[in-house]
Amino acid sequence: MKSTWNNLREVVTNVFQNLGLAWWVEVVTQTPRCTYYFGPFLNSTEAQAAIKGYIEDLEQEGAQGLKINVKRCKPSVLTVAEDLGEWIDRKVKPVFSGQM
Repeated sequence: MKSTWNNLREVVTNVFQNLGLAWWVEVVTQTPRCTYYFGPFLNSTEAQAAIKGYIEDLEQEGAQGLKINVKRCKPSVLTVAEDLGEWIDRKVKPVFSGQM
């Protein structure tokens, strides 16, 4: 039953993403100058709950000066490395994919 619920959530999240209604965590770092998008999420509460893990990961990688925003959007790329003038296209994968 749990996997059926996860599959349904993933489908609904994908529909929301396609419509631009999914929630994303946007993290802008000063060093390096990057913008990261994490998601998609079905609602802002789920996105808020995931922030701590993203912050920990970025800080372990040496990122500094983090500004976090939870918003509805449809990012075309998930990492923008402004210092390098690069857009890094991490493939969008539903947040529930592969979870038990």
